[in-house]
Amino acid sequence: MITALIRSELPRMSGSLRKVGELVLADPVAATHGSAAELGRRTGTSQATVTRFCRALGLESYQQLLIELAQEQGRAGAEPRGAALGPQIGPEDDLEHVIGVVAEADLEALRHTADLLDREALERAAQALARARRIDVYGVGGSGIVAHETQARLFGIGCQAHAWTEVHAAETSAALLTPSDAVVAVSHSGTTREVLEPLRMAAERGAATVAVTGDPRSPIAQAADVRLTSFSGETSFRRGNFGTRHSVLLIVDCLYARVAQLTYERATASIALTSHIAEGHRTKRAPGRRAGSAG
Repeated sequence: MITALIRSELPRMSGSLRKVGELVLADPVAATHGSAAELGRRTGTSQATVTRFCRALGLESYQQLLIELAQEQGRAGAEPRGAALGPQIGPEDDLEHVIGVVAEADLEALRHTADLLDREALERAAQALARARRIDVYGVGGSGIVAHETQARLFGIGCQAHAWTEVHAAETSAALLTPSDAVVAVSHSGTTREVLEPLRMAAERGAATVAVTGDPRSPIAQAADVRLTSFSGETSFRRGNFGTRHSVLLIVDCLYARVAQLTYERATASIALTSHIAEGHRTKRAPGRRAGSAG
């Protein structure tokens, strides 16, 4: 949705562009009534600034912004979800409010990521992973958790994938890659040096490179062959990696599912060969006990 896109791009905007974005978010209904020149006057900027704001969002014109806002308002009016909760959680809010805010933030991020996910880029990324001899996944901190999740999914369908969350190990692996290999670099900011360095090294070695990031203009995004953009479901206590985790995993799951399709025989054989492992480690319930009983 357009307001989620504005919210995610706002921290990277200059002062004048930020003023336009803040006003649109504060009153999206009012923003749909009037010209670009009027919006510029209301924000103390100019028509040219409003035009630059639209282009910063990837929109072709101010008219497209109006259409996106109107469509979003129409969807909101058709969905009986009650009043918007917004991203804030205060010290006096009850548990019901906390659950509502967190759930709504995640749902909005997932919807927006799915709506704006570049289908062509996703297909290119999946094709590269499907044919790769070996796959490196780079990520540190919160993105390191996602890197391990990515490895687990791909490894489970027969891909030779490995997650690297320490820069020296990542660079060592990257130095050994070939044009037959592929890389997935995960970074919410797109500026993490420990991810950027092995990514660049992998690219120099000729490996296919995929960036999963919250900033399509970041150094990591620009260094990769393919860019996949996630959006953040931020609340008062979830910023950066924490706020974007679910939307990143949505992208990872889409990649996983498409790679499984493209390598159907290998993927289904791998799943069949390993499906018994988890079952073999489950403990049996004691006779006469019900699930959830105390004791």
